[in-house]
Amino acid sequence: MKRFNAITLAIASSFLVAPTVSAQQNSGAEVEEVIQVVGSRLSMRTATDGAAPIDIISGEDLAATGITETAKALQYAVPSFSFPSSSITDGSDAVRPASLRGLSPDHTLVLINGKRRHSSALVHLNGTTGRGSSNVDLNAIPMSAIKRIEVLRDGAAALYGSDAIAGVINIVLKDNSEGGDASFQVGQTHKGDGEQWRLSGSTGFSIGEEGALTLSGELQHKNRTNRAGLDLRQQYPLLENGELDPREETFNRQSFHIGSGEYENASLFANLDMSLGEGNLYAFGGVSDRKSESGAFYRRALQDGNLTSIYPDGFLPILAPDVKDYSAYLGYEWFIKEWTLDLSGGYGVSEFQYNVENSLNASMGPELTPTSFDAGTLSNKEANITFDAQRFIPFANNSELSLAFGVSYRENTYQIEAGERASYLDGGYQGRPAGSQGFTGFKPESEVDQSRDNTGVYIEAENQLTTDFMWGAAVRHENYSDFGNNTSWKLSSRYDVTDRIAIRGTLNTGFRAPSAQQLYFTNISTLAVDVNGETVLEQSGTFNSLSPITEALGIPELQPEESESLSAGIVWNGYDGLAITVDYFQINIDDRIILSNQVRPADSPAVANALSSASAENARFFINAVDTKTNGLDIVASKTFNLNQYGDLKAQFAYSFNNTEIESVNLPPLFDGLETVLFDYDEKVRMTDSTPDNSGSFGLTHSLGNWRTDLRFSYFGTYIIGDYDEGETAEEANESYGPNWITDLSVQYAFSENVNLTVGGQNIFSQYPKEQVIESPFDRIFKYPNTNSPIGFNGGYFYAKVEYKF
Repeated sequence: MKRFNAITLAIASSFLVAPTVSAQQNSGAEVEEVIQVVGSRLSMRTATDGAAPIDIISGEDLAATGITETAKALQYAVPSFSFPSSSITDGSDAVRPASLRGLSPDHTLVLINGKRRHSSALVHLNGTTGRGSSNVDLNAIPMSAIKRIEVLRDGAAALYGSDAIAGVINIVLKDNSEGGDASFQVGQTHKGDGEQWRLSGSTGFSIGEEGALTLSGELQHKNRTNRAGLDLRQQYPLLENGELDPREETFNRQSFHIGSGEYENASLFANLDMSLGEGNLYAFGGVSDRKSESGAFYRRALQDGNLTSIYPDGFLPILAPDVKDYSAYLGYEWFIKEWTLDLSGGYGVSEFQYNVENSLNASMGPELTPTSFDAGTLSNKEANITFDAQRFIPFANNSELSLAFGVSYRENTYQIEAGERASYLDGGYQGRPAGSQGFTGFKPESEVDQSRDNTGVYIEAENQLTTDFMWGAAVRHENYSDFGNNTSWKLSSRYDVTDRIAIRGTLNTGFRAPSAQQLYFTNISTLAVDVNGETVLEQSGTFNSLSPITEALGIPELQPEESESLSAGIVWNGYDGLAITVDYFQINIDDRIILSNQVRPADSPAVANALSSASAENARFFINAVDTKTNGLDIVASKTFNLNQYGDLKAQFAYSFNNTEIESVNLPPLFDGLETVLFDYDEKVRMTDSTPDNSGSFGLTHSLGNWRTDLRFSYFGTYIIGDYDEGETAEEANESYGPNWITDLSVQYAFSENVNLTVGGQNIFSQYPKEQVIESPFDRIFKYPNTNSPIGFNGGYFYAKVEYKF
């Protein structure tokens, strides 16, 4: 018997974002599956029987997209989920931010088999969506290990604790006791670059009478793509006679790398469930090791950051982080009378080691500088212990009440290890810039080893009072060692107006505790910053709440973000398997945490005093500063058609609208009048408009004999990248992109029950974002926006895959 907080049966015949669990054939008779879904402990006949909107995506349909990244495949399956592409954004090139409902990446809770997943150690510091946040690295979970993904599009902090403001993503691992599959996929872009291959497989073993151990793994390699424009700027110092260097005529002016980075990834996951004594022992976990390479800004031969005796033509620094991820959970579920009890413990580690290659430290001079550096390591460690109890008790109207309660303990530890000395040293050579070019190493004063813990208790009740009406309620109290207490609650209900039409809704409060990364991250590094419309390199300091700089500036300690949300929807289970759901939502969040923009000595005497003894030219910090309101609408419809001798056709339509507005900006009193500095126009646009308000998809899957064809049309609406310069109006500053239609097509042929071949393409018509406005020679380099593009900037990708099932 499976534990009560995970779905117990697979979803058959679902297509991408299936809002229902369709009936499956069994000896000619239709049999409905009984399931449980994330966010509810009641067994239901279909996913639409619940009070909150839930998307269920099978692992088979994820694999059918041909997409090799778990997070990107989910983006094309769930329109309310965003996973934009970025380039030249330091560590964010390796671990990209992902978000739900247009909110911050850290507003979505990720579970594996119903248990909390740790977040990445990386803090997004550059101009991407979710700047200042950390998110769970979904790409560390191999697609070959996934049985299905459940997306709860509703606040659930009262059920699961911090972070579940936008919703919950629950990844259910494969649990087969026998058989398995292996596949090999190769592909490249229509430009002939980005060549990649992936070898993946999964197999199950029987353990005892009913137990299963499933092992899944992947090996993957991908070459970089490059969509950079030409750098027409002067590259070499003028000759002594004042004329241009003749090498200007032969220089390769596609010197930047703007596109997907090169990476290699290896991952292995295991999932165990077996009978032991009077209960079930379960365990799962995995390891992932990914090394990527992406370019920074090209250093021209004439720049101070270059030494021509080492790089006579200039150089492109390469960021090559090594991203490691480890996790393990162990639990035991047993039964005492009517109670189901579950005790579990888990531990997860994310390590992000910054390596810089093809670089130098110009301040050390040509004789002493290395050309590759260990620039330091970030690590986030999370330990979880949970105890849950649940039972059914007699209730009114001859119904049963599901009563559950539990307690949890979590400890987070965040560490920063300094890089090697050469990665940050100022050697004093000719006044050249200090530290490794491309990414300056973490200094000893940036080292951190801090922990915090919290304890949570909850009680939850659900009841199917009548055949037509169900309700639920939950309350949760959390106590954190660093900021105190929080209590959140949730109410939900559903009423079946007829056998086919139902209305549903939820009300809840939520919270998100400041992450350990936001509490403790600190660094001083060389950043390209905008100063009066010009891009200049500055020693930029990010200071945490422990820093004397932050204390001197009177920055208050971080407090939790708090939310109030509601959802209301209509469900129609039509004839012949047609299902349509329409859900409206609104989420109000107070005290959202932002990473401020840089403040400089010229902005305020207090800033000048605070930075007088620091080695930074500017300062930025995490603060509770913004109240927002997000509302939207999700529509999902699906239908399966029996075409008789022409096979079966499954159709799926999904649409998501979300809009975020800033209600107020509340800065510390010290910074009155500096709102346009700390939280400027570009940051406001990034928070509200950097992801499309409108997105959707329409997909068709046709099966006939040994053939299967998948055709999907995906729509991504308009999004904005703010680029405000002094004197511009808002309309002049806005750079609007989209909308875009993306077409994906794949055809599969089964040579036997065991072997099939798939050929296909993503973005088969090679759609690109709109080209950026060129206002200077530098703008020509960035032909397409290098951040926040939902369709990327690689154009079409074509592949072939062979799969063997056993």
